Amino acid sequence: MYLYFKSLHIIFVITWFAGLFYAPRLLIYLIEANEKPANEKSILQNQLNIMFKRLWFIITWPSAILTLIFGTIITIQGNWYLIIFEKEGKWFLYKIILIIILYGYHFSLHYLYKKSLQNQYPYTSQQIRYWNEIPTVLLLAIVFLVVIKQEINYLGIFSGMILFIIILIIVTKLYKKYRKKI
Repeated sequence: MYLYFKSLHIIFVITWFAGLFYAPRLLIYLIEANEKPANEKSILQNQLNIMFKRLWFIITWPSAILTLIFGTIITIQGNWYLIIFEKEGKWFLYKIILIIILYGYHFSLHYLYKKSLQNQYPYTSQQIRYWNEIPTVLLLAIVFLVVIKQEINYLGIFSGMILFIIILIIVTKLYKKYRKKI
């Protein structure tokens, strides 16, 4: 049964990340719809809110919950919890820490979703574009930790994450300049 649960865990991780990647895009579109004329703004925001609600409650939240359930099951069945504080389990401890950060990110998007329902947008579309890169960085780090495990160079992973973040910031700024030209 372990491999079945592991397969389900991976499937729901993928669908959860799909939601985490797309939700900020919808927030960006909602924020940018505020700059449109009144009737266009209303039509856009109504449709985007419907899309956001469906994404959030039909895909993202259920996937986050099922990811946690199946992750817990495979942690127990695989006895991973027994090595979490051992040298060979260091990767698993770091993975748990990154997952906690990822759930924090998930809750931050839920907060922004609730704000958007009140037509309140505490951040600019550019700030949300930066915020949208967090799950990408976390996904890369978690995958490397899981695949490479004990052979991983933690300083290398940390340095790689920093470099990747810098590249993402540069690309986002270049894209913003490109969009202004169009």
